[in-house]
Amino acid sequence: MAQEDAPDALTHPCLERALDLAREYIASRSARPVWPTTTLDELRGALGGPLAADPIDSTAVIEALARWAEPGLVTTTGPRYFGFVTGGALPATVAAEWLTAVWDQPAGLYVLSPAAAVVEEVAGAWLIALLGLPEGASVGFVTGCHMANFTALAAARHELLRRAGWDVEADGLQGAPLLRVIVGDEVHVSVVGALRMLGIGSRQVVRVAADDQGRIRPDALAAALDGGQVRGSPTIVCAQAGNVNTGAFDPIDAIADITTRYKAWLHVDGAFGLWAAASGALKHHVRGVQRADSCATDAHKWLNVPYDSGLVFVAHPAAHRAAMSLSAAYLVRSPDEPREPMDWTPEASRRARGFAVYAALRSLGRSGVEDLVDRCCRLARRFADRLREAPAIEILNDVVLNQVLVRVVPPNADADAATRETLRLVQEERVCWLGITRWHGKDAMRISVSNWSTTEEDIDRSAESIIRAARLQG
Repeated sequence: MAQEDAPDALTHPCLERALDLAREYIASRSARPVWPTTTLDELRGALGGPLAADPIDSTAVIEALARWAEPGLVTTTGPRYFGFVTGGALPATVAAEWLTAVWDQPAGLYVLSPAAAVVEEVAGAWLIALLGLPEGASVGFVTGCHMANFTALAAARHELLRRAGWDVEADGLQGAPLLRVIVGDEVHVSVVGALRMLGIGSRQVVRVAADDQGRIRPDALAAALDGGQVRGSPTIVCAQAGNVNTGAFDPIDAIADITTRYKAWLHVDGAFGLWAAASGALKHHVRGVQRADSCATDAHKWLNVPYDSGLVFVAHPAAHRAAMSLSAAYLVRSPDEPREPMDWTPEASRRARGFAVYAALRSLGRSGVEDLVDRCCRLARRFADRLREAPAIEILNDVVLNQVLVRVVPPNADADAATRETLRLVQEERVCWLGITRWHGKDAMRISVSNWSTTEEDIDRSAESIIRAARLQG
């Protein structure tokens, strides 16, 4: 052990230097290029090499790490990063993450961290009220919406098979009653991935038709539930709040009418769209969500909590707990039976994610969350309006939320190629960053406005960058 790392040694220089470096980075976010200029080989050369034989001074390690990693950092927390529905990081949440690292609280059991357990309990209740979910629903703090979907669908699997007389946690899936899952044609891949981990293969999933914005058609869902392939089987229906391309919402209330009639479990994948429930102007999009059996969302998207942070809500706590909880002689529970965090998540050992979520909610309050969601949607509409001014640019979706699909359609050139080349030029200019997608057989650029710090000026600068690149396409 290096002397300066000994337990009785002062480590403040290392921590103080890290704080200085963090401040410098935060101050640079608005002006720095959004996408790095370094290459893969350069990063490997700087960060790689054989492991040192002897200890190295901690401050020197932090200095070198920052110097070598900095050229490869994507400014995902900056105001002009519009890729992958990636939120920023509110100041209060960054500060809470720093404290979380310093406290280093394992969040599995109350006895490991009473503070972490109670913060999750309090923040979970706030979220249920904010999003209009059933009072008494259970909440789990997970890595992201992928694991939130997994957790919710595990609860669904447990409950539906329990009703059919099968204990899946004890007896597994071999010999179990057939479990059917119905999704829309535009289902997010994380739902399919979660189902695969639960033993339901992608070829077993029944897909039903969606409309031109990606919304499940209730008539197609009813036909699937009434068909011979599904009828009478324990069934999960997965709806979507916020299509990853268009931002469109499945008609949850109408779907809930159908699932209630057929006694199916209704799960809502709302990675970012569920936050529309916090907005008076937008909550009509999620009408009926309180009728869902489970919901999943991300805090690291629209709540602007640092990665990683996902949330799962289940209207049937007994099913949720039965699907997730573990017992062992050494897993000591409190005699007062407080909320045990590990009963609601797949991981027993995990970071205390609740602190940052608590800080976000406490710092914003109800009106702050609503304003954050409304402002991003307003900026997305501004983005679309600015881009429509260019004759060769088309907006492919109805901008109902924070998503904008952009396609370049020059009069005398291939639109797919022109869209891809426009994106390449925009990414090379590094004023903003957005990604590519494929929508109904067409290449498109996908814009997601999710950051608390994005301004109208950022939108206008980014739109100008896209328009400049599009004009070069003929």
